[in-house]
Amino acid sequence: MYRAAPRRTVSLVIASILAVALAACSGAAATPAPTPAPTAAPTAAPTAAGSMDLILATTTSTQDSGLLDVLVPAFEAASGYKVKTVAVGSGAALKLGTEGNADVLLVHSPAAEKTFMDAASGVDRQLVMHNTFLIVGPAADPAGVKGMTSATEALKKIAAAAAPFVSRGDGSGTEAKELSYWKTLGITPATPWYIKSGVGMGPTLQIASEKDAYTLTDIATWAATKANLALQDLVHGDPAMLNIYHVISVNPATWPKVNAAGAKAFSAYVLSADGQKLIGAFGVDKYGIQIFVPDAGKSESSLTTP
Repeated sequence: MYRAAPRRTVSLVIASILAVALAACSGAAATPAPTPAPTAAPTAAPTAAGSMDLILATTTSTQDSGLLDVLVPAFEAASGYKVKTVAVGSGAALKLGTEGNADVLLVHSPAAEKTFMDAASGVDRQLVMHNTFLIVGPAADPAGVKGMTSATEALKKIAAAAAPFVSRGDGSGTEAKELSYWKTLGITPATPWYIKSGVGMGPTLQIASEKDAYTLTDIATWAATKANLALQDLVHGDPAMLNIYHVISVNPATWPKVNAAGAKAFSAYVLSADGQKLIGAFGVDKYGIQIFVPDAGKSESSLTTP
């Protein structure tokens, strides 16, 4: 990652250059401009190894749900680190890690995460939490999927009815899950009924609401936004609709300038008793349901849909 030169150092260099230029213009070439006395190194721009700044690349669902508004300040207070959050689709977050432009990732796209790890872009991938996906849609339910518990069967009926469906279309973990269903069905969805939003989960839900369309959403973003949407929860309870989140440190062997210590501290916090308690309690008082299930120390095979 690019680290800017300290402002004071830049100012001293500019001053020296100007002094030499002025001397040349006046004909005083025999005596060079005096060099300013050295000053102590500033403390505002520490090296990456000792930096207390940390870049977290994560999925929009952790932001749209409000979880980051609780989790990040708690981590900062406990650790002293200052977090810059980049909330994008999981695919884009993993790309930031692949390019060395993030220190730590919190994402939910297991197949893409494994590719990321196989490429030596990440280290120390740990299970953090899970929740579930839902298919939501208009109250009129033109495809007749309400009450179904199979995501693939519901999508099959939506496609057969050519009912409007809004896809994230942004390389996110949610889109990856949706595309896996269409692949299982052997269906290639197409316009005009299939719409790609190209935006995060919150805006995608808004588009689906405005177009009386169906969409696949995580339960956390749904819980946080449903009061403002003309949509209903129609399909849930399918074990295949599990939504799993991992924390991954960007590999310092591949990207030596990443803040490996900060990434390790963030991972340790979200997996700690305090971090897991915060994750499990988040949203319960406001939404009446547990929207993230803490999973530190568990195996993925033991997880079930809430």
